[in-house]
Amino acid sequence: MADGAQESVEREWARHWQYAELPGLDLLRAHYVHHTFPRHAHDGYVIAAVTGGIEEVGLPGGIVRAGPGSVVLINPEVPHTARAGVPQGWAYATLYPSRELIAEVAAEIGSLRGTPGFTADSVTDPQTSYVITEVHRAAEEGNALAADTLLRGAVARMLTRHAGPLPARTVRGAGAVDAAAARAVLLERMARPPSLERLAAELETSPFALLRAFRARYGMPPHTWLTDARVRRARALLDAGTAPAEAAVAVGFTDQPHLNRHFTRIVGVTPGAYRRGRSGGRPPADG
Repeated sequence: MADGAQESVEREWARHWQYAELPGLDLLRAHYVHHTFPRHAHDGYVIAAVTGGIEEVGLPGGIVRAGPGSVVLINPEVPHTARAGVPQGWAYATLYPSRELIAEVAAEIGSLRGTPGFTADSVTDPQTSYVITEVHRAAEEGNALAADTLLRGAVARMLTRHAGPLPARTVRGAGAVDAAAARAVLLERMARPPSLERLAAELETSPFALLRAFRARYGMPPHTWLTDARVRRARALLDAGTAPAEAAVAVGFTDQPHLNRHFTRIVGVTPGAYRRGRSGGRPPADG
């Protein structure tokens, strides 16, 4: 393979941004080859159209391999990973609708009661996959009417065909109660968290029992969950205009490079690129 062709295959790029005319929605369009997403979760939903290659998504129920024409569906707070399933990587156009946006569309179609949740991890639906890419295209062109129309149509189709009431997650048993209490402590003391041993002692349990209960409740060990939580809080600070270096210290990272490393792994773009994408304007054309 010629050097230029090899470079084209391996080139990674990503845009994570917001369009001011589509409130309650984040947009990510990317091509990843070597990048891998560690275990993390989202406050809202994920609706991703794979447009090239293969994406491997690690979910609680196993690994999903999604190719062109597939739509990956992930509910809020579901821990997952993502990586390339073939050497050339994968390309996708992703919608990250908030809980409020999903609830609004669900209320409009009137077929779901309670909090909606997707009942499938991945579906083969070339039509919806194409519509999702058109949402991105319309937003990038500044066509608010088309973008909003296509967005609501794609979400309504997924909710009508592949959703039901999202089960309420109740905390039961001593282990689950300890896990919830540990989560609250880590949120409160995010910048200076206790060790696992000290945290367990504060909750009057053992480190191993707490670790096991936390994994069962949140799908990842406490230190992995804390890194994800720090990145989420850093995103909120960046959204509010905080400089990356200040956000890094505020959430407990040692410095900005430490934030950059974890932020890029979990969000898919650097903090600087993320901040630029919050302006609400249209992104530049591909280079």
